[in-house]
Amino acid sequence: MSKKELSSGTQKAENLTRKNTTKKTTAKKNVTKSASSTGAKKTTRSNVSKTNNTNNNVKTSGKSKAKSDKKIAKQKAISAKKAAREQKKIQAMKIRAEKKQRRLEKKLEAKQKRLDRIEASKQARAERKEKRRERRDMLKHESKEARIERKQEERRARVEAHVAKREAALAEKRAKREHRLKVRAERRAAKNDKRHAPGFGGWLAAVISLGVTTLALGTMLTFGWLNMNGMEAQMSTMHTESVYELNSIVDNLDTNLAKARISNSQNEQVKLLSQIAIESEMAEVILERLPFETQLTENLTSFVNKMGDSAQSMLYSVARGETLTDSQIATIEHMYRTNLELKKMINELCANCTEKDMISAMKGNTDSFVYSSFDNIQNTTIETPKEIHDGPFAENIDKVTAKNLEGLGEITASRAEELAREYFNDYKLNDVRCTGETSAEQLTLYNIVLTTDDGEMTAQLSKLGGKVVEFNSYKDCNDKNFSVERCIDIAEDFLEELGFDDMKAVWTSENGSTCNLNFAYEDDDVIFYSDIIKVKVCEERGIVTGMEGLSYVLNHIEREAPSPTISTSEAQEKLNQNFEVETSRLCVIPSNGEEVFCYEFMGTYDGSTYYIYVDAKTGEEVEVFTVIGTAQGKALM
Repeated sequence: MSKKELSSGTQKAENLTRKNTTKKTTAKKNVTKSASSTGAKKTTRSNVSKTNNTNNNVKTSGKSKAKSDKKIAKQKAISAKKAAREQKKIQAMKIRAEKKQRRLEKKLEAKQKRLDRIEASKQARAERKEKRRERRDMLKHESKEARIERKQEERRARVEAHVAKREAALAEKRAKREHRLKVRAERRAAKNDKRHAPGFGGWLAAVISLGVTTLALGTMLTFGWLNMNGMEAQMSTMHTESVYELNSIVDNLDTNLAKARISNSQNEQVKLLSQIAIESEMAEVILERLPFETQLTENLTSFVNKMGDSAQSMLYSVARGETLTDSQIATIEHMYRTNLELKKMINELCANCTEKDMISAMKGNTDSFVYSSFDNIQNTTIETPKEIHDGPFAENIDKVTAKNLEGLGEITASRAEELAREYFNDYKLNDVRCTGETSAEQLTLYNIVLTTDDGEMTAQLSKLGGKVVEFNSYKDCNDKNFSVERCIDIAEDFLEELGFDDMKAVWTSENGSTCNLNFAYEDDDVIFYSDIIKVKVCEERGIVTGMEGLSYVLNHIEREAPSPTISTSEAQEKLNQNFEVETSRLCVIPSNGEEVFCYEFMGTYDGSTYYIYVDAKTGEEVEVFTVIGTAQGKALM
């Protein structure tokens, strides 16, 4: 082996040894460096971790504090809301308590007012009764000459008071007129001062304005004339159709009444009587629509109304399983025959009625065919048998002179308006006007129209003395808020306001929500049936909606009741032994144009109610009525 190769091999070994040594040194250095770097890293990481932990702790504490503040704020807000709600509830409770207190106070106040009114009414009624008692006592002990002198003195006092009142009204009217004339003169003088002579332009404008006004007025009058003609024709057609409807209903009534005469089946009688009751009510509605005065259709309306009530009364009897009595069968026969006569007349009217005739009748022409036809029907005898539903002697108008108005002076239309305003002041009148005069039963009456917020009412006042003969308000009544006893009190107060004293309720009948009452004059516990006044009270509002006092005006005079010759027990012995007497009293009744002093016995026989009148002097039976009731039942006093 050469030196060169040895040296190179040695050199390689040395180089290899150096390399290994270098590697180890490098590795140690690297290990040391790595360790140092790892330590440094660890130290750095530790520091960073500490820093991070510190930061995290700071952040966590900040968040916790913020969260706590937020929670506290939220709790405060909730507490505030709760407090607000509690405050609101307290306020609402306070308001409710105040409202309740106010309602209670109002209720107590209204109750107190009602009690005060009732007490005042009782006090006033007691005072009126005391005055009537004193007056009766005075009349008992007053001589005829003293009575005549007292009446003359009272009449002179009334005349003087009326004259004084009239003079005061004339003086006031004269002063107002003078004041108006003075103001008008001052205004005219002021205008004359300001007025200047008009130029050509002003004159031309005035001429043009006058021309336009004249043209417009002419157009309005022409159109109004055409429009009135159209309305007149339309109204005529409507009323003609009403007559045809009435004719159809009367035909149906004829058929049903003819069947009811011979029917003996309960089911068939129920059906027929129901149809008769319904058709009677329809006929009454149509009669009210016709453009005639009530006097022209009064008897026809009364017959139709009573026919419907009789049919309903019989219907109730049949529905209860009862058979029709001989009296009820006679009533059906009478209704059939009367309706048959009406059918002939109304059929003839429909066959010959023209639009021209209807328009003439609407204008009040008594020579028209329509008017004369209804006048013939009115003059036909339409009466019901002596079965009553409207009270004993309710249709008593036999006298031809108004006894109650004798010696009284005539009043003017303006005075009638003043009296009507005084009589019906409680109805809160807006306007009162007289629309003309009417003559009936030897009476001349003023027709008065009374306007209220609820509509119009009508009244008729006698030209002699200005007494109320009839009153109607046509107000609907649907509910029942007042008892019959309260309605009697209301009607008594109403009659006393109109000047009708010493009136006693002798008959009451309820029709739905309306109470129909008959009052008769009473003196020393004796009823005078000649002096009847009918009153209708609305049981919903507690006001009088109708009144008719023609019998009273025609018959009433101050008279003393006679003394009976026989006793009550002696008179009762004259009655049928099976008649059960419930009440009895003395009365004066109209009979054949005269007044008869009688005992009135009300009682029952075989399930029916009767009124029997026995002469208090001779013991003879004078009148017998059987009560057939109304659609809503009956009540007696």
